[in-house]
Amino acid sequence: MKETTIEKKKKRLVFRSILLAVMVGLVVFALISNHNEDKNVVAKGEEPPDFQLKKFGTEETVSLSDYEGQGVMINFWATYCEPCKDEMPYMEELYDDYKEQGVEILAVNLDSTNLVVERFLSEYGLSFPILHDKDGQVMDEYDVGQLPSTLFINPEGEVEEEVVGPLTLDKLEGYLDEITPKS
Repeated sequence: MKETTIEKKKKRLVFRSILLAVMVGLVVFALISNHNEDKNVVAKGEEPPDFQLKKFGTEETVSLSDYEGQGVMINFWATYCEPCKDEMPYMEELYDDYKEQGVEILAVNLDSTNLVVERFLSEYGLSFPILHDKDGQVMDEYDVGQLPSTLFINPEGEVEEEVVGPLTLDKLEGYLDEITPKS
């Protein structure tokens, strides 16, 4: 039996529709892949991007590059994060000893309201630098999702460890030991 013109047109329409769907799928895949490659995910062994943030309550600007040759702990936190509140006393307890050994603790705050942070700082009496990432630019650049999130950067400027979630005093001390410059 011979195919009719209508059946041929239906087959061509189905073929073209499938071809179009495959092409649209490939374009979407390419766009998503390209977007994901553009994100600066900071991974273990890589050098984190430099940033500049104001120290909370002052006009002083702090850059990650200011601490070249030192171990640096970057802790992303907010006052509304309960596990973040639990970590702060541990960081304060260890800060002076590790600072003397060449390790800096930088706490990057993500709150948008200054008053809440000021109350928090006076309540906890923190002496390490609290940096204000009010617009969340550094958080986005470092691809931070969950709070608290902490990066430990060795004196060579590479990420030694990335920890998502709260740290105990023992774990914090162990990670700080890993990034302490060797004499």
